[in-house]
Amino acid sequence: MNKGNLYGAIPTQLPEELFQVLAAGKGTRIERIVSKGHRSPPGFWYDQPESEWVVVLKGRAALRFEKDGRLLELAEGDYVDIPPHEKHRVEWTAEDAETVWLAVFY
Repeated sequence: MNKGNLYGAIPTQLPEELFQVLAAGKGTRIERIVSKGHRSPPGFWYDQPESEWVVVLKGRAALRFEKDGRLLELAEGDYVDIPPHEKHRVEWTAEDAETVWLAVFY
């Protein structure tokens, strides 16, 4: 049994996004992601073989989708279910506070 807090143990300095696997098994993985002013590198697109359901628990961010160039802004409580191989990137995350994401890959 694992116990934790989604808002706990966030480093004061985040030179890189923080990715933590919270649970995994049978083709499913749950991750906590913490960002602060992070974005995908120029020209980089996530192209994942699995679906990703992601919610912003705290903060703000925007995802861009390659297929139609759409920019999807996310605030606290907003979520999106991204199908496999839907190329996307993190366009921006809030610079003034941590953005805490919960991502479920399935």
